[in-house]
Amino acid sequence: MSQKSSPRVSVIGVGIMGTAITTRLLECGLRVSVFDLDPHKVQAMVTRGAVAATSPADAAGQAEFIILSLNNAAIVNSAVFGTAGVATAASADKLLIDMSSIDPESTKEMAARLLSEYAMPWVDCPLSGGAPKALLGKLAVMAGGRQEDFEKARTVMQHLCGNFTLMGPSGAGQATKLVNQVLCAIGFQAIAEATQLALKGGVDVSMIPAALAGGRADSSLLQEFMAKMGRHDYSPTGSLANMLKDMEAVQSFAAKNRVAMPLTSLTTEIHRLFVAAGKGDNDNAALMKFFNGPADEPTE
Repeated sequence: MSQKSSPRVSVIGVGIMGTAITTRLLECGLRVSVFDLDPHKVQAMVTRGAVAATSPADAAGQAEFIILSLNNAAIVNSAVFGTAGVATAASADKLLIDMSSIDPESTKEMAARLLSEYAMPWVDCPLSGGAPKALLGKLAVMAGGRQEDFEKARTVMQHLCGNFTLMGPSGAGQATKLVNQVLCAIGFQAIAEATQLALKGGVDVSMIPAALAGGRADSSLLQEFMAKMGRHDYSPTGSLANMLKDMEAVQSFAAKNRVAMPLTSLTTEIHRLFVAAGKGDNDNAALMKFFNGPADEPTE
């Protein structure tokens, strides 16, 4: 695909995930503009071939597809409807693709507002797979929105996804992401405990993922994280603070729907302890520090 004929994309928010998304799109030959409040993050993307935008409005003005990769609903709302926000440059021929993980109700409200007041459609596209899968174009993305907008989003998402599924109307993608996060958060905790058991039992942790491959205990989390946890490798692919944010959204959603979630509640409290101790920026693999305390620091 030549850059001249490729779709124009803007990515707003170039943290761990936004950086991976931008890098992948650039590698696929798309024209990408980026905006972030941290100019150093923007410059890092510019060195890889992206174009710097001066505001969310500027980013939206440069592109047909505007991808958001932000931390919470308040930040998303500000980026879209705040001063110099995306809405300032909105039009019916543009599409907002929100790859943030935020609560379903906020998504429904903001998507309805963008469409009714600015004629610009919105598809919620939270992801699973983290930065490693984004770089490979193998994310699992669960979408919410209108069928025609979902199909239009494929123009960009085909470069990022191995699995792209429309789950229902606006907010359905975010609701599905909450389900995903329950499975991931409890899974990370279970793998950390199993890894510690293996280490204390004298088992070579690096061999376990291959030994269990194809069995009922197998999963992508096991394959990616057990050996990582075993060698105390906490290089960032996500963060405990972001997981806590998602788990708190799960608890709110569960309470509204009167769903009892005892394992989820315990796992959420473990994450809350890490964040309160100043470890929120640590990778999910750092749940291993629960067993070894402050002395357990990342390997070089």
